Amino acid sequence: MMKGIVVAVCSSDRTGIRKEAVPSGMFMKDHGLLGDAHAEDGILRQVSLLAVESIAKMKNLGIDVGPGDFAENLTVSGIALHHLPPGTRLRAGSEVVLEITQIGKACHKGCAILEQVGTCIMPREGVFARVVAGGCICSGDSIGVIYEERTT
Repeated sequence: MMKGIVVAVCSSDRTGIRKEAVPSGMFMKDHGLLGDAHAEDGILRQVSLLAVESIAKMKNLGIDVGPGDFAENLTVSGIALHHLPPGTRLRAGSEVVLEITQIGKACHKGCAILEQVGTCIMPREGVFARVVAGGCICSGDSIGVIYEERTT
């Protein structure tokens, strides 16, 4: 089983801005991170995830970025998230189950990183998920694949 660590839980009450790291977050089934601007009942992109290894690629281009700068809710280490197909389920902490629904998303108009360097990692390596089982996720919690969708 692929396992990693939640490096940061990030939230913002407004869209279009970076998210701030918080010690923990309550993730609600079929909704997303409580209090986050992107959480919404029934949508497929309730939670966004990005690997620190992906952030490091942008740092290598000379950009000073870190957790939350790509508006991700969960920054994780140790799992190549963008290689997991939609349908893959992840357990974060002891309770939360996320199901990957989408890999990548076009940057919004005015994406500061895209404008600054001409490229952004989120369209290729950002992952979106829905909350299948809710609960609390804290920085430092484990995260791992519990079911991987098979592609034929």
